[in-house]
Parts: sequence; C-alpha cells; structure tokens
Amino acid sequence: MYDVKSLKAEEFISDEEIMATLAYADANKDNVEVIDAILAKAREQKGLTHREASVLLACDIPEKIQEMYDLAKKIKEDYYGNRIVMFAPLYLSNYCVNGCVYCPYHLKNKHIARKKLTQEEVAKEVIALQDMGHKRLAIEAGEDPINNPIEYILDCIKTIYSIKHKNGAIRRVNVNIAATTVENYRKLHDAGIGTYILFQETYNKKSYEELHPTGPKHDYAYHTEAMDRAMEGGIDDVGLGVLFGLELYRYEFAGLLMHAEHLEAVHGVGPHTISVPRLKRADDIDPDTFDNGIDDDTFAKICALIRIAVPYTGMIISTRESKAVREKVLPLGVSQISGASKTSVGGYAEPEVEEEVTSAQFDVSDNRTLDEVVNWLMKMDYIPSFCTACYREGRTGDRFMTLCKNMQILNCCHPNALMTLKEYLEDYASPETKEIGMKLIEKELENIPNPKVKKTATEYIHNIAEGKRDFRF
Repeated sequence: MYDVKSLKAEEFISDEEIMATLAYADANKDNVEVIDAILAKAREQKGLTHREASVLLACDIPEKIQEMYDLAKKIKEDYYGNRIVMFAPLYLSNYCVNGCVYCPYHLKNKHIARKKLTQEEVAKEVIALQDMGHKRLAIEAGEDPINNPIEYILDCIKTIYSIKHKNGAIRRVNVNIAATTVENYRKLHDAGIGTYILFQETYNKKSYEELHPTGPKHDYAYHTEAMDRAMEGGIDDVGLGVLFGLELYRYEFAGLLMHAEHLEAVHGVGPHTISVPRLKRADDIDPDTFDNGIDDDTFAKICALIRIAVPYTGMIISTRESKAVREKVLPLGVSQISGASKTSVGGYAEPEVEEEVTSAQFDVSDNRTLDEVVNWLMKMDYIPSFCTACYREGRTGDRFMTLCKNMQILNCCHPNALMTLKEYLEDYASPETKEIGMKLIEKELENIPNPKVKKTATEYIHNIAEGKRDFRF
C-alpha cells in the first residue's frame, strides 16, 4: 500500500505505485491535452508529482521536450540565478565490507589499492584543496566498522575544519557515508556538517538486493529509511541520488521523486540536493555489463525534469561527466558542480601515478583544473560560487526552503557568490581567469536590485581586494 507519509521504505517507495505510474505515463505520453495541462501546472513553479513528471519523461514529442527544456532553464534562473556552486570530493578511505557489484570497493576485490588517510594525510589533502581555492568538500568513505568507524569520520571532520592555510579554509563539509543510526547522525550534526548525502543506487528492491548481495548495505529498508533517521538526528539538509544505469531509468526517476515527496510530507523539508550520477568504468567494473545505461539526450531530459518537478532543490553533476555533457545540462537546472576532482583516496597532495594500482572509485571524465572550470563557467556567463553562507548563518532545512521556495534566497546568494568569487580571483586565479572574473563581477553587481545590498556588496568586494576575507550576507 502506497503511503507517502509512512516511515516504511516499501510503503513510501511502493513498487505497485511506481508500476502504476509507468503505466499511466505510457497511456498518456502522446496525449497532448494531458501534457499541456501538466506543463501549465509546471509553469507555476511549485513542482510536479511523480506521476505528472513521469508522463513528461515518457513523452517524446520534440516540441513538448523543447518546452520542458525552456521551462527548466527559467525555473533554475528564477530560483538560483546564474550561480554555480563549486565543490570537491575528498575520499578518506576505500576499506569496505559490502559486496556491491557495481563498485570496485567491494570486499572481494583483492587487487585494488586499499588506503585510509591518517589525520596528518587529511591535513595535507585539505591544504592542497585550499591551495586550489576550494571552500566546500564532500567527504566519502567505504562502509567498514573497523577501519572507518564514526569516530574516524568525526576526527576527519574536526581536522578539516581546523586547517587554516594562507587565505584558505574549508567552510563546509558535506558527508557521503553509509546509512547509519540516529545516534551517529546526531554526532555528525553536532560536528557541524553541511548536507548528509546518500545515494539510493536503485529504488527497485529486487534489483537492490541483487546488486548488494552481501554486507550491511544489503538491507534495502535500512538504507532507504536513512534520511528519516538523519532528520531525526537533527540533520535537516539531506541529499538524494540514484546511480543511473543499474535499473530502468523511468523506474528510478519515479522512485527518486517519491522519496522527495516523502521527505516533504513527513518532515516539511524536501531534499537539499539531488545528484544524477551515471555508472562509469572503474577498477574491475565494466559499465557495459549493465544493460540499463542511458544516452546523453535521455540524461539531459532527466536533469530538466528533476528541476521542473523539484524546483527548490540543488542539482549536482560531478566530474563523472565530460565537459561536453556538463555543458549540455548546465542550462537545464544544474546548480552545483565539482571541479578538479580526485576519486582516489587522497590524491590531491600526492596524485596517484596511472601505472600504479589505483584506489579510485571510478574514472573521472572531466580532468580540468579548478581554474579551467571556473574560467569556462564565466565565459558562459555563470558565476562560480564558493559560498557557504547559508549553512554558517543557520539558513538550513525549513529556513532555507522557505526562502528558496519564495525565491528570496537570491537576495543574499547573488552578492555572496560574487564576494566568494572575488576571493578566488584574488588568491588563486590565473591572470586570464582573474581578468574575465573582474569584468563579470562588475557586470553582475549591477544586477543586484536592492540598492543597500548593492552598496554593501560593492564595499565588501573592495575590502577583499585590500586583503580582508569572509564577508557574507
């Protein structure tokens, strides 16, 4: 029985409801009257249900798809402007007790290099990331209660926040670790994390159990209900995602939106972010052995429809995707991207040599430096943002969502983005990037509608040029 407010995984992610949704979508994918009604509702920018969005995903009428893309672009601009938030992953350990068949960290893989950073090594990685200009990290670790207990994760967070190097500082640590207990989520909350991120991998329970044959991750319900425990533990910013390529993408899309609806219905706060990773080649993993891969056009459509269906969420695309793909989906709703990422354990302070045995979780498709990514974004008139102000000003959970849904978050996010970009340009950018960025800031200051905010932001940006740091609205 489908129940959006249930705390049981099989009830708020009901297989019966998903199958009924897919049947409804198939029955209406060519019904222009129904499609137009859904698009009319979507233009109100309050979101769509999983059934409505699934109809649009099934629709293959070219002019209607173009309407979806145009609407996704408008919604993204209205909610988030032309800002793109920058971050980097930091892999702490690839020790793992699970048997996930799509991940090279699985327990049976005996030839991958197993690594775990010491606190001294964590500090070196943080300095290397700060020297690039990063201010926001997503820490990652395999599930291993002996090698990677919660105490280790907490120690790493403490180390990361403690490192101040030149003008560098990591101001926000997001956490992507395995499903855990309410008590442990409370510890993460008390450690001052930003967003807790956990990918579902697949919402199809049968496929999930086959893909996770051994280890604690085999428990579908415990994994799927993790966000509710995180909320109970005080973490009100959570990030969802599926790994596209494991199961039929329309099934995953419906399940993902149902999960977002569940969080909204139960906690009053939907997902702070939604990620859209696709299965990629890795150490002993060949993505061609999985037969549910999606092409770039389908991927773009999924991105656009997530933006339309969940307009308030931050949408993340990582360096799993190439420059070309990232450029394709940026206008369709993406608001956060990684830059200069390493998926090996460590790898920033001392990059792994390709000939050596790797510790990487997957192959990176976009290998550009952070400066090159920032330069590229600005040439397309995006503002690369290193802002972490909302988290540090207490604008999380329902406080953030209220501002975001009322489209008021731009009033502080736009100037904050410009100020953090100015910091990056002063401290880390190449001459060409700095020149492009200074012109962009000058232009974008004129787009701040509130005269008082505009005046203050201009003063802060001048003060940054004089050596002061960390201004925020």
